Amino acid sequence: MRSRTSPPVPWRPDGVREAAGGLVALSLATFVAITTELVPVGLLPLISDDLAVSESLTGLLVSAYAFMVAALAVPLTHATRRLPRKGLLLGALAVYTASNVIVAVAPTFAVVAAARALGGASHAIFFSVAIGYASRLVRPHLTGRALALVTAGASAGFVLGVPLTTSLGTAVGWRASFMVLGGACALAGVLTAFLLPPVAGGGAPPDDAARGTRRSALATVSTTNALVYLGQYAVYTYVSVLLLATGLAVGALGPVLLVLGGLGLAGTAFAAARLDRRPRHTTIITLAVVAGGIIAVGVVFPSTVGVLAATAVWSAGFGAVASVFQTAAIRTHGASPDVTGALVNATANLGIGGGAALGALVLTGPGLATLPYFGAVIVAAALIVVVLARGAFPATPAAPPAADDARVPDDARSRAS
Repeated sequence: MRSRTSPPVPWRPDGVREAAGGLVALSLATFVAITTELVPVGLLPLISDDLAVSESLTGLLVSAYAFMVAALAVPLTHATRRLPRKGLLLGALAVYTASNVIVAVAPTFAVVAAARALGGASHAIFFSVAIGYASRLVRPHLTGRALALVTAGASAGFVLGVPLTTSLGTAVGWRASFMVLGGACALAGVLTAFLLPPVAGGGAPPDDAARGTRRSALATVSTTNALVYLGQYAVYTYVSVLLLATGLAVGALGPVLLVLGGLGLAGTAFAAARLDRRPRHTTIITLAVVAGGIIAVGVVFPSTVGVLAATAVWSAGFGAVASVFQTAAIRTHGASPDVTGALVNATANLGIGGGAALGALVLTGPGLATLPYFGAVIVAAALIVVVLARGAFPATPAAPPAADDARVPDDARSRAS
């Protein structure tokens, strides 16, 4: 028998199958997290009418949330680096629950905004830790598949979470949507507590001659990630406004978003099948489809059929984006998995918040018809960066530094040998 003072046994699962329970838990938690972040998108007109504020101001609920994440992801991840990873995730889910419940009962727009900021602070920790967590559950050569499986939870947030909360909101009121979502967050916390195995933090790559190159690659991936999300959310934050402007009925919003989200799952599956073999090619195809789909929305607007078809292409492409950039960032080995997750989280939400704000400016200035062109140009700029930055987006995955492969449970105790 190994004594209680023996060193903890490294936890090194052989593949995705062995880590399935943990990956399912992270996917479930990611589902409620992304739904919490994006639920105002489908309910934006209802919230605006009920609280007597403009649609552009209501759209800033997404911005305020995202900017909290962008500002707090790195410092909160650094401040909590010695705490158990699993405990942090469970705490974040508890705060998500509280945030949604407060929004559901908020008497004024100011209280809604404050509760959303609370959710943003939780989000800053959750996704930063979750990205690093998923990368530790499997061997390095399976990182792409593991992150794509976890990202499927985010895609499911588009497929089921946002459309269902939108449908519920249009049927019985937007406040009921937030209350139900609060309950879903609490349930996800219980399931995560049972399914997710503990892992350690840390795992920084060695301080060798290539450290500067790895950090530069991580900076390039993070910056490109911000550009993609900036272009995406300049348009997507107001997708319900766009769809209604084509003549789509309010009652059809939920079902349409459900179908569009389902196409996003196809993009996630595409990434899962290819990221561990052809990451660069996968990234280029993904961004080309997203940029092409968004610009097509502008070209065919205000045709209902045309906008729906173009949005379908755009949604399918965007389903792969999160796993593409999370995998690329982790594989730069420019920082520990947690810090890398924080950078991806921060830059994505900087793009989300900036995109929502940019979209609001375009709505009050040039107008709704020009909005897709702004978004498409920004995503196209990100695509150009990927094409030029071969070191940050290599054709095949690079081998990790030796010191970057340690995975030890953070509450590991001695085990019988």
